[in-house]
Amino acid sequence: MAQAAADDGTTRNGRRRWPLLLAVAIDALGTGLYLPLSLLYFLEVTDLDLATIGVLVSVTTALTLPVPIVVGWLVDRFGPRMVVAGGQALQGFGFLLYLTVSGAASLVVAVLMTGVGLRVYWSSVFTLVADQADAEGSEATDHWFARTGMIREAGAGGGALLAGAVLAVDSARVHDGLVLGSALAFLAAALLVVFAVPSTPHVQAPVQGPSGHRALLRDRPYLALIATSTIFALCSSFLALSLPVYVVQGLSGPSWVSGPLLALNTLLLATCTTALTRFVRRRCTRPRAMAWAGVLWTLWCAASAAAVLLPSEALVPYLVAVVLCYTAAEMVYGPASNALAAEAAPPGSRGTYLAAFQYSFAAANILAPGLFGLLFGQNRLLPWLAVGLLAALGAALMLRLEHRLPQERRTSGPTDTARDGAPDTKATDEGAAH
Repeated sequence: MAQAAADDGTTRNGRRRWPLLLAVAIDALGTGLYLPLSLLYFLEVTDLDLATIGVLVSVTTALTLPVPIVVGWLVDRFGPRMVVAGGQALQGFGFLLYLTVSGAASLVVAVLMTGVGLRVYWSSVFTLVADQADAEGSEATDHWFARTGMIREAGAGGGALLAGAVLAVDSARVHDGLVLGSALAFLAAALLVVFAVPSTPHVQAPVQGPSGHRALLRDRPYLALIATSTIFALCSSFLALSLPVYVVQGLSGPSWVSGPLLALNTLLLATCTTALTRFVRRRCTRPRAMAWAGVLWTLWCAASAAAVLLPSEALVPYLVAVVLCYTAAEMVYGPASNALAAEAAPPGSRGTYLAAFQYSFAAANILAPGLFGLLFGQNRLLPWLAVGLLAALGAALMLRLEHRLPQERRTSGPTDTARDGAPDTKATDEGAAH
């Protein structure tokens, strides 16, 4: 009977999981379909030059930065499910507006709608994932984030590959078709979230004491977690940004090698993250896992800088090993950081806290291009020195933060799952009860 109950529980969990995982996959597919087009689409449908388009897109995207502040409040008040669906719907309708773009004004409107939708989605989906994981027990949080991360990589990579194949036919109609495909994917994902993702109990913020943004601003350990995660997010965003330029201009290597190396990174993230997360989770706490990721990123930077010493015939296999080091860091960091951010947030303010946590990635995406360009322009090794030092600093900060964040209660044994990562009942030193 115990086995039958376990099987029944597994079946119920599987039924709970598939709608959200499928919605994440479809959403990622929509992103991947448009990714190879990027700014190229606006070059074709308008008379604007690349510099003007770049400025318009950057400024419009910057206008969406305050959105997570509002989204966190909405999630805490109404729950994450409909907010996530709203973000996906906004992206879908935004891509439909792409088909009407003909000049600067229509471009700004379309980019603003998709940008707001993107902020809404990323500021609420992690709360939805965490709530779904709670239904299986808090020990499931890491594995939920690992699964969704793998599915995002697979969906986005598959969409990009499909779009790349289709773009071999250089036709405006084909490009419009890819944009329409992205729009339909986001709208389909929104419908799936609304009608198929199961509801979870919604925890209202307690009336007594500070909550929401007031509690967050007083919670120094969590703010320190966001700041430290910004360092790691900067490391995470550096591979795709730096590898093509560094290989060709810094190492005088073959231009074709960057594509396969980035594909290898995506493939491993899409297939191995859950297994590595399970391995790491049984051996260390989430803060220590994040610190280990920082160590791996430090090694990646050192190895990348050392590539200038290699003969040309050894460069490609060496770069494969370097990318494997980077990918291991990303696989360790992603699930651990998201699970820690979710578990460290007070239940009634989880939406606000996780929305604020997304600013670490937003800040990194803003800083990384300028930092790399500025440092690489001075010396080809400076980016690796700077990011390597930042990664080491992040590892040290996580070790110092470990005892200021909610403590995990762990059990020994092969399952290692009982109340895995559960928050401590005591309040932080800033008075925010976690």
